[in-house]
Amino acid sequence: MRKNKLIPFFIFLMASIFTLGFASKTNAAEKTYKIGTDLTFAPFEFQNSDGEYIGIDVDLLNQIAKDQNFKIDLRPLGFDSSIQGVQSDQLDGMIAGMSITDERKKTFDFSDPYFDSGIQMAVKNDNKDIKDYSDLKGKTVAAKIGTESATFLNKNKDKYGYEIKQYEAADAMYNALTNGNVEAIFDDYPVLGYAVTNGQPFKLVGDPEKGSAYGFAVKKGENKELLKKFNQGLKDLKQNGSYDKIVSEYISTGSNDSAASSEMKKIEPKKDVYVVASDSAFAPFEYKDSDGEYKGIDVDLLKRIAELQGFKIDFKFIGFSPAMQALESGQADGMIAGMTITDERKANYDFSDPYFQSGIQLAVAKDNKDIKDYKDLKGKTVGAKVGTESADFLEAHKKEYGYTIKSFDAADQLYDALKVGSIDAMMDDYPVIGYAVKQGQALKTPIKREVGGEYGFAVKKGQNPELSEMFTEGLKELKRTGEYDEIVNQYIGSGSEEKQSTVDESTIIGLLKNNYKSLLDGLWKTIILALVSFGLALVVGVIFGLFRVSPVSSLRIIAGIYIDIIRGIPMMVLAFFIFFGLPGITGIKIPDFAAGIITLTLNASAYIAEIVRGGINAVPVGQMEASRSLGLSYNRTMQKIILPQAVKIMIPSFINQFVISLKDTTIISAIGVVELLQTGKIIVARTTQSSYVYLIIAIMYLILITILTKLANRLDKKVK
Repeated sequence: MRKNKLIPFFIFLMASIFTLGFASKTNAAEKTYKIGTDLTFAPFEFQNSDGEYIGIDVDLLNQIAKDQNFKIDLRPLGFDSSIQGVQSDQLDGMIAGMSITDERKKTFDFSDPYFDSGIQMAVKNDNKDIKDYSDLKGKTVAAKIGTESATFLNKNKDKYGYEIKQYEAADAMYNALTNGNVEAIFDDYPVLGYAVTNGQPFKLVGDPEKGSAYGFAVKKGENKELLKKFNQGLKDLKQNGSYDKIVSEYISTGSNDSAASSEMKKIEPKKDVYVVASDSAFAPFEYKDSDGEYKGIDVDLLKRIAELQGFKIDFKFIGFSPAMQALESGQADGMIAGMTITDERKANYDFSDPYFQSGIQLAVAKDNKDIKDYKDLKGKTVGAKVGTESADFLEAHKKEYGYTIKSFDAADQLYDALKVGSIDAMMDDYPVIGYAVKQGQALKTPIKREVGGEYGFAVKKGQNPELSEMFTEGLKELKRTGEYDEIVNQYIGSGSEEKQSTVDESTIIGLLKNNYKSLLDGLWKTIILALVSFGLALVVGVIFGLFRVSPVSSLRIIAGIYIDIIRGIPMMVLAFFIFFGLPGITGIKIPDFAAGIITLTLNASAYIAEIVRGGINAVPVGQMEASRSLGLSYNRTMQKIILPQAVKIMIPSFINQFVISLKDTTIISAIGVVELLQTGKIIVARTTQSSYVYLIIAIMYLILITILTKLANRLDKKVK
């Protein structure tokens, strides 16, 4: 009897086990992963008109999930929130245009790189003149302030002979290209590609300058199966062409896998002398010293490697782009110029092993003896620029080391904050900190840098392989003996290097010596803007001021509407509308300087009109009545009696309005006019000496306004 009861029990138990096992397998086969992503980072992730998230990251992930038979629960939480979600196990992974860095590898496991970013040049669709950087001579090129593009343009300005305009935002820069105010622009390669895909009337020119590689990330040591599936799916998509199709849908081109190899052995030279092309001014890698001799990390490394490997070199310092052209045309056998190794470049060049890794590093004041390690940052305040790898690194390790983060929009603000003690430490790109040290910044770097992009020695694809191999072997030998570190430390980060050949820009005297021409040019443009616009504003303002007190009601209404509109629109918005909006509506190109004149004129004229109205109304009404009773007409009375008295009342207000107009010229820098303030911003971006630069500019404004005010007051006395 007991056995009979046990039989149904065992049947039920086996069925349950079978059912659970089947369900387990089914769930495993259809496992859903929670994936975090950014809220908006076009073209990688963004919402379309239907409110659905699309983009390179989203489409790749969906295709990989389909290929590898898993499901995803996409969570658009934002970049920082996605990082925190992965770290707190609320998310299984994240994909958000996330740069693969050694710092992040301490916290995350990354997939194979799925995209290489960078900066690139764009011109209008119908432009047939600009095909290379060398075609930019005499042209005007634009970039956003404080970006890698702006740095690249400033570094190569003298080499290619172009002029630079800098804008605060991408839309302003794109409009400037569309309206013909600039001939070319530089921006992030994927962002430009997406803009082109979405109808912007310009085209990309040349190859991108290498940026960061993006990867799919999971928490360190977890979700290995997800990472494996992503890598396999990515590989499958690249093999079947789906990867290129997805990328080209958003930015018109894709990228390919790469491979590199090296062998540690002695190589026999095949030429008596190898011609090596290089940049002409890229400190600290190649630059002229005070004796006119080229030196730098690249120069010293290659010279020493040539000695070790027993070959001779003939350096040609011709600039980055000409060096690439010389290599491609066979005029040079190799190239070394701080050239980042990228998948795109590997299609045309063979690279040595990387000889320099850029990255980020912590810096403190030179007299700081408390911070020697990350753990010493507990309770301290650390600064970084917004949106940089440094900011990402600090955010990722904030809880681990217990510091507070302070974010800055620009490098000069960051360096000044450390200088005045509002932060205890800062993090920035390693070579930039080294450059700042050489520019006189009292900094030191107590902690080893976090590694970033890689530079390589290049030869043309399939040619001079022995030269590349000789460089690689010599490099390994220099690293083994310690000579490599000696060479690099001579130029970056120690603060003990010899003085540069240029004037020391860490002092006011040095800044003035090196930049007085630019400052005077900016000052002259400021004066012209103020004088011309104020003169025109006087004419327009007086007319509308007379309209305001006219006995004709229609004229009073017209004047009132004009004044209300102009005074009701912020001047920067007005400048944007005139410079960017009107050409799009009318099709008529308005140069930035002319747009600035128009903006200042309209703005000042509205206030001058009110000054005129007030001055006229200040004259006793009885004088108008008495004049009219004597038979004088309204116009005659205004001309002979009212206006002579009103002008004397108005003059102090006119003087005040002129001073205001002079100060308002600083706002016009927003549309690219390089007046005095914009000149200062550009100098600060290069020298990092914001305190001194802005002090110089403040003094220049003070002197100018004081002189003009004195002259105006003397005129006032003569009139009265």
